Amino acid sequence: MTISVIRDRSHRMKHVVHVRQHSFAVDEPVANGGEDLGINAHEAYDSALGTCKAMTVLWYANRKQIPLEDIRVAVERDDSQERQGTYRLRVTLEFTGPLSDAQRRELLSVAERCPVHKLMTQVKTEIVTELAPMEPTPAP
Repeated sequence: MTISVIRDRSHRMKHVVHVRQHSFAVDEPVANGGEDLGINAHEAYDSALGTCKAMTVLWYANRKQIPLEDIRVAVERDDSQERQGTYRLRVTLEFTGPLSDAQRRELLSVAERCPVHKLMTQVKTEIVTELAPMEPTPAP
């Protein structure tokens, strides 16, 4: 799968991310030179964790017939030491429904094992950044 990120040249810094048949805007806040027309890249990263936890818990609860009615996830970022190598995310889960304490703990345990959580904490990520081949310049 390829995700494409295409600049919207009608704005200062806005880009549009295309994933399969979906798209969303990414921009920077005004203080960083953007127009705040979408989330920024850090917010996309952080929200991937929150959405993964929510969907993993919901999938699990449905599969195990746990009476989870709703789930809300809040992700708070502390990037004050990012340049020193530590990026902290605090995830708070809110479950509603007639859940026992044991079921709530079970769902919390499932949330801690969501694929994006594992990806962020247990997997070595290798990134290759390269230039696309230049298109040939037409001869005069």
